[in-house]
Amino acid sequence: MRMPTWLRDGDHRLTRRIAAWDSPAARGLLPAVEEAAEHTKLWWAAAVVMAAGGGRRGREAAAAGLLAMAWAELLSNGVAKQLVERRRPPAEWIPHGDVTDRPDSSSFPSGHTAAAVAFTAAVAPGWPWAGAACAVPTAMVAVERVHRGAHFPSDVAAGAVIGAAAAAMVRKAPRLLLRFRR
Repeated sequence: MRMPTWLRDGDHRLTRRIAAWDSPAARGLLPAVEEAAEHTKLWWAAAVVMAAGGGRRGREAAAAGLLAMAWAELLSNGVAKQLVERRRPPAEWIPHGDVTDRPDSSSFPSGHTAAAVAFTAAVAPGWPWAGAACAVPTAMVAVERVHRGAHFPSDVAAGAVIGAAAAAMVRKAPRLLLRFRR
């Protein structure tokens, strides 16, 4: 993947800085966030809670979130990762040793971030409080992906853009379908 030198160098510096972040909070919290976000468990659990406790608004928000998440995963993992081949950050850049068991797939884009942003961005318009609650773990997932050495910050940013686009598609689809029926 070709990127301008200034962007690549900034990406590398930021990766090293985030990976070097060594605090008790990071060591305790970020692995738990990674485990919860693996295979989108966190977002499925959030959808179940919203659907069970939020009435019609909760069910609609949960459905929008899950649909957007599915689109984001398809776009990020099924399309973008197949088109762009990028190595993951070098293990020697990650000082805390959490670089074991990294996927062999392309680093670009972050599918975890795409799914998290898609779910949150699709939930927020229908139920702002739930969207705000989901924004916290979404941000933590993005940071964790770089801290662990699974992605560069630009991979995470691209995942966020894909997630936002998937959420926008899900939110606009009903209006577009109604327009075509006329």
